[in-house]
Amino acid sequence: MCATCAMMTYYNIQGGVLKMTDKNHKRRIVFQLDAPQAGAIYLAASFNDWDPAVRSLKRQKNGQWKTTVTLEPGTYEYRFVVDGNWQNDPQCAGRRVNDFGSENCVLTV
Repeated sequence: MCATCAMMTYYNIQGGVLKMTDKNHKRRIVFQLDAPQAGAIYLAASFNDWDPAVRSLKRQKNGQWKTTVTLEPGTYEYRFVVDGNWQNDPQCAGRRVNDFGSENCVLTV
């Protein structure tokens, strides 16, 4: 086991992205993550300059966390920040290697 692994918190997380068309070709995208044990979840993405403080997810009564973002058509990368730990959406269909040696989820709107 790595030295830093003992300090990390692991969650059984299920996620996903739902797309809803808006009338002006923008789309409302619902990001969701099932992490009832988490204390705080943020969304960091290419569309918010990778600043997790810009968009937090809200805890639902069923343990899921959700946030909705309106995006122009295009391709975006994103990750969740769960209690300070960067991680991918376990349900994302595409991934791209990032500059830090890990991967980002890829979303096409």
